[in-house]
Amino acid sequence: MEFLSLIYTIPAFYIFCLIWRLFNQRRNQECYILDYQCYKPTDDRMLGTEFCGKVIRRTENLGLNEYKFLLKAIVSSGIGEQTYAPRNVFDGREASPTLEDGILEMEEFFNDSIAKLLQRTSISPSEIDVLVVNISMFAAVPSLSSRIINRYKLRHDIKVYNLTGMGCSASLISVDIVQNIFKTQKNKLALLVTSESLSPNWYNGNDRSMILANCLFRSGGCAMILTNKRSLKEKAMLKLKCLVRTHHGAREESFSCCVQKEDEQGRLGFHLGKTLPKAATRAFVDNLRVMAPKILPSRELLRFLVISLIKKLKITSSTKSSSGGATKFTKSPLNFKTGVDHFCIHTGGKAVIDGIGMSLDLTEHDLEPARMTLHRFGNTSASSLWYVLGYMEAKKRLKRGDRIFMISFGAGFKCNSCLWEVMRDLGDANVWDGCIDDYPPESLANPFMEKYGWINDVEDENSIELPDFLK
Repeated sequence: MEFLSLIYTIPAFYIFCLIWRLFNQRRNQECYILDYQCYKPTDDRMLGTEFCGKVIRRTENLGLNEYKFLLKAIVSSGIGEQTYAPRNVFDGREASPTLEDGILEMEEFFNDSIAKLLQRTSISPSEIDVLVVNISMFAAVPSLSSRIINRYKLRHDIKVYNLTGMGCSASLISVDIVQNIFKTQKNKLALLVTSESLSPNWYNGNDRSMILANCLFRSGGCAMILTNKRSLKEKAMLKLKCLVRTHHGAREESFSCCVQKEDEQGRLGFHLGKTLPKAATRAFVDNLRVMAPKILPSRELLRFLVISLIKKLKITSSTKSSSGGATKFTKSPLNFKTGVDHFCIHTGGKAVIDGIGMSLDLTEHDLEPARMTLHRFGNTSASSLWYVLGYMEAKKRLKRGDRIFMISFGAGFKCNSCLWEVMRDLGDANVWDGCIDDYPPESLANPFMEKYGWINDVEDENSIELPDFLK
């Protein structure tokens, strides 16, 4: 009997060990953000209204119509006059950048934000196991990741990923890389660095689809530390719940709507095509189709299913009906607020924010963080999401248990999104210190709109009399 009892006990023991191992492994696969640090350049790099006028005026290859087009674009952009530009713009050398300009812009960001982040978290550079760097439009040799390793003397066995060409949605791609590493390796610390180098990418031609980029993009960046260490769970700010990546590069319209290329005169720039809104919409819809079941409660999915079924039946019956007088049925969209508390939207431009707000039926309160970030910092490319997150934190909106939905778009064409859970009440000092009390202002009309907004009311471009700074 003792022998039989032992035989029955051994399989049970192994089953218990297997279950415990699977449970323990899953716990080690969690992905947390310990802290993040957005970059605020120095005040001498701030773009005021008058200085922007000087930059436009000294662009030699622009004709009269291009000046008018640029002015209209700036007036309608939703960007204020406290955003930042690279130093070579203030030196008047944006049309003839050097390699050193690009490196200097990135090193200023690295030396400021990474140092502050390591100091705040009390983490030594030697503790970092993984480094992921994404800078889309600038590649140097040695790589930018190597420069960070050299500057902070990171370990020789650190796992390094240096991403280029991934566009404005690159930071969530970097998070996905870190998450996948955490699934196979436990007790790791990852440093993620996301930014864009504007110094070498100023367009000096007159193609309207390419001079738009000069109006929209601004200097910025963010460094963050992620971990799957259970011992650091209580210190974590956010926990990653799920992440979905959508890539429409196989579609020619989507692939070619955002592309770096040369114009007819051989001047390098970043082309924003007319098919961009259509490509963004398609990618967004496909992304939500995968993301919705992961983040919405069952009751909302069931409600949507029932409404869709009823609509389909009504359409079928109206088709068969000889009278043809069936009442039209408007499908109710999914209510993402049933599974999401805050929406962190990429500040690609006013139209991007408006479009997402309309698609998800968001209120002005929901869109406020993205609108204010666009106004204060502009489109800082892949790092823009973290400035939006910083606004929410500075306004003390983020409470333990809240869920944050991040949405970003990028060339390729890509739409990436993820859901974070807030691990503790957040309200620490961040990049918005010193100005958060000024937001939202009573009126969001930017200084360009106040001075030159009349240009939007002019129907005949030939009747426009240019401001003095453009004459």
